[in-house]
Amino acid sequence: MGNLITDITALSSRGQVVLPKAIRDKLSLTPGSRLMVFSDGDNILLKPIKQPDISEFSSLVEETRKWAKDVGMTEEDIDEAVKSVRKTRRVDR
Repeated sequence: MGNLITDITALSSRGQVVLPKAIRDKLSLTPGSRLMVFSDGDNILLKPIKQPDISEFSSLVEETRKWAKDVGMTEEDIDEAVKSVRKTRRVDR
């Protein structure tokens, strides 16, 4: 685990919490940053939701296309696989 930063903040009358600047800076949080909120009943955890890197996604799509071509998979094969999974999921419900 990286350097632990601790600080104290307070809950406003509207239920808002201000994250201390040192923490916002460390996590590169800016206004509008989205956070997932978790609680086990005693503790609260805020987890930043990172914006996906589109170039990484594009690279994965290209890699997948190459793999599908190498193994001889067609668009029809993919359509059939999707239909099969959807049919199975309907039966399971």
